[in-house]
Amino acid sequence: MTVDNLPQWNLSDLYNSIDDKQLDKDLKDLDKETLDFAKKYKGKISQCSGDELYQAIKQYEKISESIAKIMSYAGLLSAVNVLDTKISSFYQNMNEKITLLSSNILFFGLEINKIEDDELENKFKQSNDLKFYQSVINDLRVSRSHQLSDEVEQVLLEKSASGSSAWRRLFGQTMAELEFKVDGKSLNESEILDLMTNGNKSQRKTATLEFGRVLNKNIKTFALITNTLAKDKEISDRLRNYKTPVSARNIDNLVEDEVVDALINSVKNNYKNISHRYYKLKAKWMGVEKLNLWDRNAPLPESYDTKTSYNDAVELVLDAYNDFSPKLHSVAKKFFDNEWIDVGVRKGKRSGAFAHPCVPSAHPYLMLNYQGTNRDIMTLAHELGHGCHQVLASSQGFLKSQTPLTLAETASVFGEMLTFRKILDNCQDAKTRRILIANKIEDMINTVVRQVAFFEFEKLVHTNRKNGELSPEQLGEYWMKVTKESLGDAFNYEDWYKDFWAYIPHFIHSPFYVYAYAFGDCMVNSIFSLYQDGFEDFEEKYLQMLSSGGSLRHKELLAMFNLDATKIDFWEKGLSVIISFIDEIE
Repeated sequence: MTVDNLPQWNLSDLYNSIDDKQLDKDLKDLDKETLDFAKKYKGKISQCSGDELYQAIKQYEKISESIAKIMSYAGLLSAVNVLDTKISSFYQNMNEKITLLSSNILFFGLEINKIEDDELENKFKQSNDLKFYQSVINDLRVSRSHQLSDEVEQVLLEKSASGSSAWRRLFGQTMAELEFKVDGKSLNESEILDLMTNGNKSQRKTATLEFGRVLNKNIKTFALITNTLAKDKEISDRLRNYKTPVSARNIDNLVEDEVVDALINSVKNNYKNISHRYYKLKAKWMGVEKLNLWDRNAPLPESYDTKTSYNDAVELVLDAYNDFSPKLHSVAKKFFDNEWIDVGVRKGKRSGAFAHPCVPSAHPYLMLNYQGTNRDIMTLAHELGHGCHQVLASSQGFLKSQTPLTLAETASVFGEMLTFRKILDNCQDAKTRRILIANKIEDMINTVVRQVAFFEFEKLVHTNRKNGELSPEQLGEYWMKVTKESLGDAFNYEDWYKDFWAYIPHFIHSPFYVYAYAFGDCMVNSIFSLYQDGFEDFEEKYLQMLSSGGSLRHKELLAMFNLDATKIDFWEKGLSVIISFIDEIE
């Protein structure tokens, strides 16, 4: 399996190249459209009738989709060409131009938030058409109490291109340029991360220590980026009067603080029942009193190091989707019938994996770094779930298709579980079955326990950054603290691990994003158990949930399955699935 014969995406459904004349035309059209929009509506939104406000939102949505299309193209092109200076310059230029164009229509959301509740209610009564956008308006208004003056909002938006966006770009370029030397070979991040889960202990140790060495060599740069972005967030949070560093994320996610608190507390209270307990079992299986940190994701001794071809992985995942729902399978198949996915590892390509929704007038794109491991198969199933969710939600239109992070991980984790169950049901050998379940437990620990630990690390960083700049040593202390708490005493904790916080991209790109993974995993565990129990009309309700995009809140969606995320037992039910897997292999 080589990079050459793995699919690469074709972005021509967006634009043909950075020199595409259509791109220039779209930018010129946007310049005119945003200025015309401002001339027609600025300072007048509250005076609009219901029908006039509906027409304004429709025009705003059209402009917003055009903006998103350009930035999707620039972002996707950059993701697989991080080291290309021409493309990096193009990305920054587009970012600056789009920021300026966006500033022309910034007033729209600000003015909607200034409308009094009773006035807005009258507009909805005046226009049935406007009710289509009621969820969009309601979601926008949840942050109205944190809105600043129009002038300050304008400055913050325009300065973002030379502020937070530039620092995030620096992080991406720095990570892409890192070289890791193992056995005389130069590896990129994706390649060395794969080697760190190798079945050969010596190679695993060498790769892990080399990864730590290179991170440490660059730790001052990563600490500077982290401190700058944390300070930037602290200033914004203070100006907007958010109670805690995570408050802004919760509001964006349309989830109540008490729901997130219930999730976090439930996971932390189960550290001992899940990760502490599992890793003690793993140490016993590996014949050691305590594991080294390079053994955390090591395959079990009985495991055999197999590689699955990309084509076989695709067949497996599609079969799993089809077993659940032929309709979902037909959506998933589009990604492979078309050039919507970039699969292989190559120099200058961003590490990790993602699904990008782009815009409803086009389609999502998936990026992988596929190397044939079992985790890569699960990643394919995961990102494909995102892609299907995004395709189904696109029927809502650009503004209503955007899903809060708490719901965005639902389809991805569900897709993983479908694929895992397919593999497990086909397995007749007891030893192989135990290995499969152990691998799944480790994936779920990484999705739930580790992500909550990441959340706790971010809380420490953003809370303490208020008191002054944090040294690399302080950041390392916070990292080791949350690591020890979450993983327990089954490990030997050594100083070289203290810098491993530095490569986690979510800390940089989306502060406090990480709890969405735990949210999604526990929610899907609860929902999946209903599917297994034959819950009435489950497939129809599940697809309806995905198709709703951001038009419904998590309470409304979970109510379809008689579930309530405000209850502790909801999260305990999700966590009990992981515990039952540990029971089975113990």
